[in-house]
Amino acid sequence: MQRFTLLLATLLLMAATATAQTTSRWGITAGATINEVHFKQHDIVPSTRAWGPQLGVTGEMNFSGIGFGVEASALYTLKQGKVNYGEKTVWSSIGAGNETVSMHYLDVPLHLKFKWHRLGGLESTIMPLAYFGPQFSFLMHGNHGDLNKYTPVSVYLDMGIGCELKERIQLRGGYNFSIGQSFHTKMLDENVAKNRTWYFNVTYFLK
Repeated sequence: MQRFTLLLATLLLMAATATAQTTSRWGITAGATINEVHFKQHDIVPSTRAWGPQLGVTGEMNFSGIGFGVEASALYTLKQGKVNYGEKTVWSSIGAGNETVSMHYLDVPLHLKFKWHRLGGLESTIMPLAYFGPQFSFLMHGNHGDLNKYTPVSVYLDMGIGCELKERIQLRGGYNFSIGQSFHTKMLDENVAKNRTWYFNVTYFLK
């Protein structure tokens, strides 16, 4: 993770050195997630994906003339997964069944972003983009505290593609996964679980 952070910082420094002209803006982001609670011991207890909402703000700074920029967001994200604890006696004996595990996060993704801006004028209508970077997720609340012990701060790797419409609206689809554990069960040898999340969101930038 330290090497990745160093690489990101080096790229940003190169971009800043290449040009002194930058533009910045911010906007409102809304979207949805489809999350999988992935257990390291995946054959111990079955799980399926579940969806949740996403809402927050996004700010970006673009370096003129080179296509690169940086962005940061503060997003409320609900990540969920359906876990069938009831298939194991250790949980069914205390009344647990097919439960929806809900984790409420404040997500802070930090991205290096590239926009294909030299399209002969077409970029003012539609402009493809791609991004990647780390994401820091701060847990605000997790349910079923009698079954699971949640990690208060998780680190993810986040990446995605999308497009910008009319130089104001960005449509994006992405994927992120936790590098460390998101939570572990309190029983049955503390099974480690990680979040793996697909998402789609829309950002409307204010000028």
